[in-house]
Amino acid sequence: MKFNFFKYQGTGNDFILLDDRTKKIVKEYTILKKLCNRHFGIGADGIILIQNDSKSDFYMQYYNSDGKESTMCGNGGRCAIFFAKKLGINKENKIHFRAIDGHHYGLIIKNEKNDKCLVSINLINIQKNEIEIHPEHVFLNTGSPHHIIFVENIKEINVYEEGKKIRFRNPYLKKGVNVNFVEILENKTLQVRTYERGVENETLSCGTGVTASVIAAYETNRISSIEKILVHTIGGKLWVSLKETKNEYKDIYLTGSVQFIFQGCIFI
Repeated sequence: MKFNFFKYQGTGNDFILLDDRTKKIVKEYTILKKLCNRHFGIGADGIILIQNDSKSDFYMQYYNSDGKESTMCGNGGRCAIFFAKKLGINKENKIHFRAIDGHHYGLIIKNEKNDKCLVSINLINIQKNEIEIHPEHVFLNTGSPHHIIFVENIKEINVYEEGKKIRFRNPYLKKGVNVNFVEILENKTLQVRTYERGVENETLSCGTGVTASVIAAYETNRISSIEKILVHTIGGKLWVSLKETKNEYKDIYLTGSVQFIFQGCIFI
């Protein structure tokens, strides 16, 4: 089977993008997993299929590198926005699309080159009564489920070992969870490292995890503002901004760089 593909990365979170508007791509678990394999395939944290949608500009279907369909991916969504522009789905810099968790809006803010730009994505609203604050962690869902732990000396954390322990224990054993380790730096700046389910390792960045970490930091009074928060990840900088009402967080935007890496074809 031949796959024509495009490779993108959003702050180090890398994805295989496939144009599936003609519905010809076979979504077989073993094939998708092999495409993501960094030794025997293209190599990526996940696969994104761009499909036709009657209610928006396109539908984004997302698979983790384990070959299984997953929940929303923030950095993947930002890459999908840039890829959709390349496909000519929308000639404007604003775009509207759907994913498994609902409707999203995207904006290409600045095109530094033809292959690199800043992209912002609007994530789903978060109901305050669904945020769980525990003595040692915070849990919330920003399109994907996140377990957040606040730490000091984040560089010394073994994210793979510690994240894996949490991801494969109750209550997360059945569905899994993304585990975020967060350090509060000066000037309301965060540093986040994430163990991602489905990848089963630390990734260079996680968009929904960064967003969840900002909300958790604000909910636990570790930061006093959510107007525009800078977050450092291993793969680069992300900015999160949102608004608070009595019952929810809304107008949530995740912004950062996206880069087209290469395109090609592979036979599986």
